[in-house]
Amino acid sequence: MSSLKKLASQTAIYGLSSIFARLLNYFLVPLYTHVFSTEQYGIVTEMYAYVSFLIVVLTYGMETAFFRFSTLENEDKQRIYSTTVLSVLSTSAFFIFIATIFSQPIADLLKYPNNNEYVIWFAIIVGLDAFSSIPLAKLRQDNKAMRFAMVNIINIGVNIILNVFWIYYCRNEYAAHGEQSNWWVSTFYNHNIGVGYVFIANLVASIVKTILLLPTLSKIKRVFSFNDLKRMLIYALPLLIAGLAGMINETLDRVMLKFMLYNIKGESFTMQQLGIYGACYKVSIIITISVQAFRYAAEPFFFSEQKNKNAKDLYSKIMDYFVLACSFVFLSIMMYLDVVMHFVGQDFRVGVNVVPILLLANICLGVYYNLSIWYKLTGQTMYGAYVALFGATITIGLNYLLIPIIGYMGSAWATLACYASMMLVSYIVGQKFYPVNYSLNKITAYLGGAIVLYFINVFCVSYFNFSSLITKLAFNTLFIIGFMGIVFIFERSKKTSQI
Repeated sequence: MSSLKKLASQTAIYGLSSIFARLLNYFLVPLYTHVFSTEQYGIVTEMYAYVSFLIVVLTYGMETAFFRFSTLENEDKQRIYSTTVLSVLSTSAFFIFIATIFSQPIADLLKYPNNNEYVIWFAIIVGLDAFSSIPLAKLRQDNKAMRFAMVNIINIGVNIILNVFWIYYCRNEYAAHGEQSNWWVSTFYNHNIGVGYVFIANLVASIVKTILLLPTLSKIKRVFSFNDLKRMLIYALPLLIAGLAGMINETLDRVMLKFMLYNIKGESFTMQQLGIYGACYKVSIIITISVQAFRYAAEPFFFSEQKNKNAKDLYSKIMDYFVLACSFVFLSIMMYLDVVMHFVGQDFRVGVNVVPILLLANICLGVYYNLSIWYKLTGQTMYGAYVALFGATITIGLNYLLIPIIGYMGSAWATLACYASMMLVSYIVGQKFYPVNYSLNKITAYLGGAIVLYFINVFCVSYFNFSSLITKLAFNTLFIIGFMGIVFIFERSKKTSQI
């Protein structure tokens, strides 16, 4: 229980800071979707899809490798940290240099020939964020959760402030007064940049985050070991493959949406579809935040507890609580979806049907992250690559088949099929190499109960056809109470059977 309390404490700090920061960032979604058209927001959606993919490339599994080798006995932790930092710094700087030189050909390839500055801005953003991931990992390993939280909150805070300044304040002032706007607008705003200010704000925030992490870097030994790097790369290479496949699963749907529909439906329709899908994808962010917060705390925790004789029982209990929490969040979002969807502009709400699909997909992904600890603890990281590649095959295949038929709905179903398949395969293979007695009945009862209650609610709401939103929400609240009752009864029956 003390170990569980420690994980809960760490998750709370990582989680609250992550949730707080992400929720602040989340409030940019209504700003974007009320200011920008669906077509303009499609640009934002597409560009950030590339960022997620490139971050994995530029960190190439070194974050997890750092956790692994710095916790082994008889290892020089400072040398491992220094080697990791210098390696990622070198590759990030090289990437920024190459992307800047070839910015125009890359912009032409992405079909933004008049905006090669996007390529340069994002190269710097990705390079700095990849480099920053290592000192942030060091803070996590040292259990400096408060400092970790502070850095991330300041980073997102700067991003939000600049977004509000440029996209809300300056844009409105310029629209009202034009060239006669005040000094702030005339000095710091160019209306021709438009959606580009989203990217500039992120760039400044990434620079600020890197500066905040410099004190962490100043204490390293500044030594580099090729032998350590070789061992870490051997360990990390499968993780890189798994990470790349994972990003294919997470972001390739938006890229495929653009390039598959572009020649069929034209640029305007394609970018509108991309914008709608990207905005509705954001609605599922609460599950994503929960999973991310858990991962920040859980990965170093799992490594630190692996020598505990009761480690497997601990991992099983953690899975129970994780699925319970996700199931509750899923049902809560779906019961109040009419309210939640007001966070996106009216033109974007036509994509509401993808929300439950994406929520379930992200729950499956979270369960997969829990299960995947087996190949990291046993050092058989290549299996992680195999599972992720299996998922990537499903993602590419289903998107290819479904996008021309049902557009972004096909991408949503492909995401769910991918993550559910990866979850099942990881469980089956993991039980052979690192068997953990997961409470399958309990997990199924939690998630299955939430899904069944959701479908019952859909039928009831359709049957009663509530004329008042307040009445409908009050009725939906009963289903959340019902879910809590199911959990209480199930837990009580389990305890009674154990006595």
